[in-house]
Amino acid sequence: MAKAEDKYFKFKGEEEINPDFLETFSFDSPNQYIMTETDEFSAVCPFSGLPDLAYIKIEYYPTGGKCIELKSLKYYFVSFRNVGIYQEGATKRIYDDLKSALDTEKIQITTVYNTRGGFNTTCIEGTID
Repeated sequence: MAKAEDKYFKFKGEEEINPDFLETFSFDSPNQYIMTETDEFSAVCPFSGLPDLAYIKIEYYPTGGKCIELKSLKYYFVSFRNVGIYQEGATKRIYDDLKSALDTEKIQITTVYNTRGGFNTTCIEGTID
């Protein structure tokens, strides 16, 4: 019989995150503030192998003439599901991928993770100012 210390959860590496899912559409309104939110984000803590669940808020101005297509964003987020990545790293990765896809400097990603071990974690990357 296996001992508790012999059991662990397997997870994938960051190479499984797929920014190719991200699709945009043309949108000519660079001064329009856009906010998209979801509480359906999950990844895996690479230290414990346990799930990290988060609320994510994406705020941006489409200065690059593009908006994110929401179904593609959902698929992109699903690609994190079994990936071992620290909360701070996930926030930065989402910021980098969306900044690139949207071709904008005015973007901010906020992640609010569910309480883990008595700690609340909120990460903010970027600025919309």
